Amino acid sequence: MAFAGLLIVLAGGIAAAAVWIDPALDLQFAAWFLTPGVRAALAPFYPWFDTVRDCNVALSSAFGIVAGCTLVIKLIRPKQRTLMSLRTSLLVIFTFALAPGLLVNTILKPHSGRPRPAAVVELGGTQRFVQWWDFSGECDGNCSFVSGEAAGAYALLAPAAAAPMPWRPVAIVAVVVYGTAIGVVRMAAAGHFATDIVFAGVFTALIVWLLYGCIYRWPRTPRTEDNLEQFQARRRARTKA
Repeated sequence: MAFAGLLIVLAGGIAAAAVWIDPALDLQFAAWFLTPGVRAALAPFYPWFDTVRDCNVALSSAFGIVAGCTLVIKLIRPKQRTLMSLRTSLLVIFTFALAPGLLVNTILKPHSGRPRPAAVVELGGTQRFVQWWDFSGECDGNCSFVSGEAAGAYALLAPAAAAPMPWRPVAIVAVVVYGTAIGVVRMAAAGHFATDIVFAGVFTALIVWLLYGCIYRWPRTPRTEDNLEQFQARRRARTKA
């Protein structure tokens, strides 16, 4: 998982660097989706975009609910069989809390100031375009950088990383494709620039990689399900004492 996780983060970083080398690419990609030919081709699919967003939220929420229920059950009855292991539930919960929750929707989107593509002057709006690293834009809330929907989709890397072999690489690739597809849908709706999607993936993948290391791999962290169950048992015993 260490090597695969690093590959995901590095691939996303390379893609982000490619856009950063020529910042005009962000506008070019966004403008392409607004050309008459592309809009005509996508017209039959526009009514489905909101449905795709709702399904994405529902899927992410389902994993979060299962993880939360698993944690509660394991705290009460450590030996009870659940859909997820305790470690997987911790990985999923912390990933959603730190990536889409804290980093994206609490820190970046409210404060980045980056207008969405439909709002910039170059694409027919009234606000000036700013690069992803420029936090001086005119957006005053729920801004473009980074994509919350894409971050929520890429957060499914957490359960994918915990999938048993040999399905783990397949699950990871499937989530990367899925998250990218969600990002493309948001770009097609003029809701996000390419860098909003790329960095949503990079940041989320990095958080998953770090959390996976803390929970599964690094020394001095619980390495087995039994370790965690014994820890919970000791904690309950101290509480009752």
